Amino acid sequence: MQSATAPATHGQQGTCLTAASDSTPKVQSALCAWEIPEECVVEGLEFWQAGHYGPICKGLLKKRDGASSAVVVKSLRDPANETEAEEFVQWVHFHTTVCKHNNVARMLHCRTKSLPMYLVLEACNPGNLLHFLWSLRNSDGDSSQIFSEKSVFLVAKQVATGLDYLMSDHRLVHGDVAARNILIGPGLSARVSGLGVAFEGRKPNSAVRPRAAEVPLKWQAPERIMMQLSIDRSDVWSFGVLLYELITLGSPPYSDMEPLSVLPKLQGSYRMKRPENCGGPLYDLMRYCWMWSFKDRPAFSAIMKLLVSSLHLAATDPICVPEMTDVLEYNRQSGLPS
Repeated sequence: MQSATAPATHGQQGTCLTAASDSTPKVQSALCAWEIPEECVVEGLEFWQAGHYGPICKGLLKKRDGASSAVVVKSLRDPANETEAEEFVQWVHFHTTVCKHNNVARMLHCRTKSLPMYLVLEACNPGNLLHFLWSLRNSDGDSSQIFSEKSVFLVAKQVATGLDYLMSDHRLVHGDVAARNILIGPGLSARVSGLGVAFEGRKPNSAVRPRAAEVPLKWQAPERIMMQLSIDRSDVWSFGVLLYELITLGSPPYSDMEPLSVLPKLQGSYRMKRPENCGGPLYDLMRYCWMWSFKDRPAFSAIMKLLVSSLHLAATDPICVPEMTDVLEYNRQSGLPS
């Protein structure tokens, strides 16, 4: 597949470069320090999934000294017009600005001065948090895969820290907080990813934001569903849903409701019931995140403190969910595309 092997090639030129060269000097200067060096090459690319700008692949970043590391490569589709190329360059620059925290997906390199254009991100293993949670189901208490309520607190604290950084340092609303957009690494280290909606939210005069409209309703705060109002406390609501995903090992929220029926139920004061394996303090935090008025929800800085102060109350025995996940059924119940 050409798209999967393109980043390893060099020296191509094309129409997209006109758009890249039209970027502001500030952007060009910022990206120079991130351009992939000559001694590095991306190899062994395998198509992973379709992205907004083009194919997303997994591969290895190799150096001349023999060192290698797993990476995710997000590339610009071929062919692409000048507008798409310019936006892709801005997307890459966005990463150089915000990916400066241990709990946010880490950018390694990029290529914007020649074709093919791409962005190289550090890969995490096991990787996608939602898929990791599913892998823990029906594990018969495998000691190498212990995930307890205490683990939920530890992962949630890191996610809250990453989201707090995005807001406090960059005034960024993530806009799509969910387990599917968190990366999990060794020792249950967690990084916030899936920053497409956040990037789109920075565009000036963007009354209609298609990527924000793609966020499933079951993760959205009421004010966002009704008024398209997206603020940091809207992320807090979604964070409460993420807590539910964590403690249930990736169960779909509101599994017995159609997406469009959720908002009327929430207006009637309905909230998801306390899941099995969920202690009182954790459920109280979920409910706190799901306060109807965004003004009544805690800030992420307060959530971080609550998670730390309640950690000693969390159970340490493995969470047990015997049912395996049917992905098609999960997508249907969650309102995600199949």
